[in-house]
Amino acid sequence: MKRQRRRNQGRPVNGVFLLDKPIGLSSNEALQRVKRIFNAAKAGHTGSLDPLATGMLPICFGEATKFSQFMLEADKVYRTRAKLGVRTASGDSDSDILQTRSVPQLDKEMIETALQQFRGDIEQVPSMFSALKHQGEPLYKLARQGIEVERKPRPVQIYKFELLGLQDDELELEIYCSKGTYVRTLVDDLGEVLGCGAHVIALRRLSVSGMKPSGMHSLDELEQIAAKAETTEECFRNLDAMLLPIAATVENLPEVELSELMTFYVKQGQPVFVPNTSAQGRVILFNKAADKENRFLGIGEVLDDGRVAPRRLVTTG
Repeated sequence: MKRQRRRNQGRPVNGVFLLDKPIGLSSNEALQRVKRIFNAAKAGHTGSLDPLATGMLPICFGEATKFSQFMLEADKVYRTRAKLGVRTASGDSDSDILQTRSVPQLDKEMIETALQQFRGDIEQVPSMFSALKHQGEPLYKLARQGIEVERKPRPVQIYKFELLGLQDDELELEIYCSKGTYVRTLVDDLGEVLGCGAHVIALRRLSVSGMKPSGMHSLDELEQIAAKAETTEECFRNLDAMLLPIAATVENLPEVELSELMTFYVKQGQPVFVPNTSAQGRVILFNKAADKENRFLGIGEVLDDGRVAPRRLVTTG
């Protein structure tokens, strides 16, 4: 008896949705809800946010998932509130208190001096409550079992670490940082420099890869759009209008425009010579002869001899 092939579930949606993730949901739970509302065949998020955290969670649909790694590697902007005087196991308010200390009389100048120590190139020891894996097991699962393993310091870049407000024993901070930065660890380390300990009580991601917060949409907004639509076609048309193009995943890379003939060869996997290009390394490839929706071809790389080779392309047709 022949085994029947499983039908592909969902519709072919392509693009990027900027979800304003609510508090209390894991990133995967948020992803599944968005995917279900869009009835998308394929979707993935680009970098987890803790259930405690809110804010920008880019969700890639369809062909955009091919380029999600570029958003995972992108810089991020966070805003956080830290409570002084209390140090916790996870660095946030979702775990046991390790230590309580009195908070010294602090002013903005003292805090600025402390913040200065964390700007630029620094090394962080990842939290045991991170999603990093040890022998295939996420660290946070080990931490919940009371197991602690050695973690090596990791280099990160802190472009901006700014005090926005100081009220009683709470700080409001904004952080602009490279990939791999743990805000909870940063706050925990800051608390030790200030001599009283600290932990995160609120965390919001404002931006990924330079994307503006104004582009985010909430789950409530999605559900209202779906509920108000009179037909399925209208529902999906309104939802799809909220998507960013696939090229948004890599918009920080330099652009290279190809002719129709160059595009043909690149789609065959062949490098092409592009006159007058000064770009180096990874580049975005566009077919300048195509219409707006089909201009984006994917990612290429400028070779040592000046030719541009395809590296990851969208599937068309």
